[in-house]
Amino acid sequence: MYPRIIFLVFLISGFAGTAQSTSEDTAVKKSDEVLYDAEKAAKYGADDYGMKKYIFAFLKRGPNRTSDKEEAAKLQTAHLENIGRLAKEGKLVLAGPFFGNDDLRGIYIFNVETLEEAKELTETDPAIKAGSLVMELKEWYGSAALMAINEIAPTLAKKSIMD
Repeated sequence: MYPRIIFLVFLISGFAGTAQSTSEDTAVKKSDEVLYDAEKAAKYGADDYGMKKYIFAFLKRGPNRTSDKEEAAKLQTAHLENIGRLAKEGKLVLAGPFFGNDDLRGIYIFNVETLEEAKELTETDPAIKAGSLVMELKEWYGSAALMAINEIAPTLAKKSIMD
């Protein structure tokens, strides 16, 4: 009985080794394929690794939260309009809220070079001005492909968030 088990283990490991080397060979072949697009890299500000610097802004619950529903709705509309403006200007790559009701409310990813520039942009947000939100800024190095989001996103939405 043991020789059969050993043979079966050997047979299975042989197939696994063959499958593994085939997938490794395929991966090597795919890595030889050149996909680099210099025009796109320049358009999105990519470095040689296809990456670029962004500034993350973590939106946190601020000290001045209103309980008045109408006032909160007006502030939210102004906040969303500011997000739209920053995106149209090419300064804001991505924005969105977090799920849940804890202190971390949302995130912005800015397409700017310095923390100071990002701070100036966050200060244009009506929710920041009102103290409803505060921001924590952090430099981040990520894929320059994020710059394509604002081109793609409108093609995916049936409704505007402002409706």
